[in-house]
Amino acid sequence: MKAVAISGSPRKEGNTWQLLNLALELLANEGFETEFISLHNKKIHPCLACMSCKKEKNRCAQEDDFQEIFPKMQAAGALLVGSPVYFGSATPNLMALLDRAGYVARHGDNHFHRKVGTPIIVARRAGVNFTYAQLLFFFSIMGMIVPGATYWPIAYGLNQGEAMNDTEGVQTIKNLAANIAWLAKKLRD
Repeated sequence: MKAVAISGSPRKEGNTWQLLNLALELLANEGFETEFISLHNKKIHPCLACMSCKKEKNRCAQEDDFQEIFPKMQAAGALLVGSPVYFGSATPNLMALLDRAGYVARHGDNHFHRKVGTPIIVARRAGVNFTYAQLLFFFSIMGMIVPGATYWPIAYGLNQGEAMNDTEGVQTIKNLAANIAWLAKKLRD
């Protein structure tokens, strides 16, 4: 089984990167093939609502880095998306990816249906609950299964590495990864 983690952070190796990689490391220990995708250097344009995806199934008409990432998302048995909180919400590049992936999948074969997925959020101080809910809507509308943990999968930190000092946040991500592994294996059986 494959687990794919996508970071919406504009920082290459910031707190979001660290939390997602922590989860991937634990999933790799559970036998998952893992892949990390960072959007920090990707061009993902917003959805144009052109409805081309309705005509040409499983494909978006726009040519940018979405074309490279979307098949990896579809192939994942477990999908994790991470975002720092920027002005109270998820980053625009991550939302552009999820909006387009949602449209293309819903008008296509929806390879996300009944797969495991979860958001992971990091913030300096506030906005984690809204951002978690914002990203959770993607998993819900796609018919995905979101495992719980011991708390919401959030951690606090501003500067690189600070989120790893959030003991409760780190433990929550570890618990979440264990639940992802358990659930994905149960669904596979």
